[in-house]
Amino acid sequence: MLNPFDQLPPLYAIAFAVLFGLLLGSFLNVVVYRLPRDLNVAWPGSHCPFCEKPIAWFDNLPVLSYLLLGGRCRSCRAGIPWRYPVLEASTGLVFAAAVWRLGPTVDALKLCLFAALMLALVFMDLETFILADEITLGGTALGLALSLFLPMPRFLSLLVFPAEWSLSLRSFAESALGAALPALALWGIGKAYELVRRREGMGFGDVKMMALIGAFYNLQAALLTLMLASILGSVIGLAVITLTRKDAATTEIPFGTFLGLAALLPPFLWPDVANKLMSPWPF
Repeated sequence: MLNPFDQLPPLYAIAFAVLFGLLLGSFLNVVVYRLPRDLNVAWPGSHCPFCEKPIAWFDNLPVLSYLLLGGRCRSCRAGIPWRYPVLEASTGLVFAAAVWRLGPTVDALKLCLFAALMLALVFMDLETFILADEITLGGTALGLALSLFLPMPRFLSLLVFPAEWSLSLRSFAESALGAALPALALWGIGKAYELVRRREGMGFGDVKMMALIGAFYNLQAALLTLMLASILGSVIGLAVITLTRKDAATTEIPFGTFLGLAALLPPFLWPDVANKLMSPWPF
């Protein structure tokens, strides 16, 4: 009888994914804090935003340093935001899940890269209501470029693209349409809301984030993400408004946060979805 655990990738691969995810999560914290404030993400080095003293390497270990320091700066004892250990731990766990689902493969690496972009945008939008162009537009360009080398799942290419097109060209077209069509749909929804309610209902950052998601996945997965994000945003947003007794007409909801969470759900919650999103021949 086949042991299902025989199909799991080696433990060292998962352990390496966790370690790499923790380290990258530490860098993502820098990105989340600095990009919305138009600060350089590379210089100066890590420092406390309150006392501005440099953070020693032993105080910059992902998750562990936060616990050892009791969530406070060693120099001035100012509180360290909860985002730091949560984002680091989340990145490590998601990277491990990607390797567990897809094995130590290039497809897993692509999913890890996509997940890192999503996590950065999730926490950035949740904290500042800003979705930095460096991530949304840069990530869209990266997704389009990767589609030339890592074939996208075939969907529209089976219906509308010429049969003589190469696999790389079909894949790029899938990525481009996956980026453009859901983004245009989201922009149209926002514009319609603005016309009816006389106020902005959808930030353009959300539209660009939708393009990023479609460029990495494809039209099918992008539309699934948009549907899941709408459900999550409606349910959680209504619950928050009810609990805080805020005015539903004026309360801002970080829709990019729900987009990012919805984009991460399918490949990790349903066993065969990761392969369908990454394989060029799922249908």
